[in-house]
Amino acid sequence: MIAWIIIGILVVIVLYLILIYNSLITLKTRSEEAWSDITVQLKRRYDLIPNLVNAVKAYAKHERELFEKVTQARTAAISAKGIKDQQKAENQISESLKSIFAVAENYPNLKANENFLNLQGELMDTENKIEASRRFYNANVRDFNIKIQSFPSSIIANSFKFTQKDLFEVEASQKDVIQNPPKVEV
Repeated sequence: MIAWIIIGILVVIVLYLILIYNSLITLKTRSEEAWSDITVQLKRRYDLIPNLVNAVKAYAKHERELFEKVTQARTAAISAKGIKDQQKAENQISESLKSIFAVAENYPNLKANENFLNLQGELMDTENKIEASRRFYNANVRDFNIKIQSFPSSIIANSFKFTQKDLFEVEASQKDVIQNPPKVEV
């Protein structure tokens, strides 16, 4: 009888450990999926940038330095590896886009250009989707990080070498650009 009780306790413990391991895998997979959502939106943003630059170039031919800065920021963002590099690159892109919209303010014909307005609208929509994807990713990473730090799941996490993931945060100076994107009014 005692042997069956011990076997029963061991079975419960093993099942509990399996449950913890599976929950860690689920959270890890969700955070990876969420990062994939961010990369999809960032790619959409990268694809819009050249069109936006070309629309502004047609009106602001003497703003060459600005266009080079935007192109460099886009290239750096596309080739960024890891979350920290991606954060830095995205902050540079946000600054560059802010500059483009500031230049556009000086060109009334550009501000009235339908193509430019459509691009600006798509870019603002993409910025909103990036922000939503970032929140989704950070929520999943937060849950994963809490799980691998909490007892008893921390024992299993350490045993299987689960490591904390970094949040994808925006610099304080860039939050305003995302929450209140520049608007061109006609």
